[in-house]
Amino acid sequence: MPLNEIVSVIENLISKGYIKKQSVIDALLSVPRHKFISKSMESYAYVDSPLGIGYGQTISAIHMVGIMCEELDLDEGQNVLEVGTGSGYHAAVVSEIVGESGKVTTIERIPELFENSKKIISELGYNNVEVVFGDGTKGYLENAPYDRIYVTASGPDVPKALIEQLHDGGILIAPVGAHFQTLMRYTKINGSISEEKLLEVAFVPLIGENGF
Repeated sequence: MPLNEIVSVIENLISKGYIKKQSVIDALLSVPRHKFISKSMESYAYVDSPLGIGYGQTISAIHMVGIMCEELDLDEGQNVLEVGTGSGYHAAVVSEIVGESGKVTTIERIPELFENSKKIISELGYNNVEVVFGDGTKGYLENAPYDRIYVTASGPDVPKALIEQLHDGGILIAPVGAHFQTLMRYTKINGSISEEKLLEVAFVPLIGENGF
């Protein structure tokens, strides 16, 4: 990994207040983002912006991955669900934070992205990540309940299935909206859901039975 490039990006994100937790900083420094994009895009790997990965999808900007990890309040040993694997980069960052005692389940609906991300994640040794093919708007009951859930595409609302699969005391983060989107944080306490608006964002649409 071109260490000087990623260090420069991370220092900038810290100075802007995007990321504060050492676990998030360490994870962003550890994951080789250039491995998750095409060779033709490698020179842009450590530019802090979304990059196309084909099929109308993108790899999120580094700062957005950092913000979502911060707001999820991730910790070692947690059971996490990601809806929308894409390149696999975000799941790898979360994998670093939750560690070997934790687990990341990530769902992808596009066959080519599913196969590619599964291959890269395996090659890089993220053994605590399970890549699943399917409709992420339905969640994944087999590994539920989850301590944390995050969605990497914007839907009209948060799918009910995801709320149901969230552990009591758990946190779910998802962008909500069509053209104008808001990153929302939902916390489940004694079966009730509290919600908080975080920031305005721009994500690809959430496609599926409970999406667009």
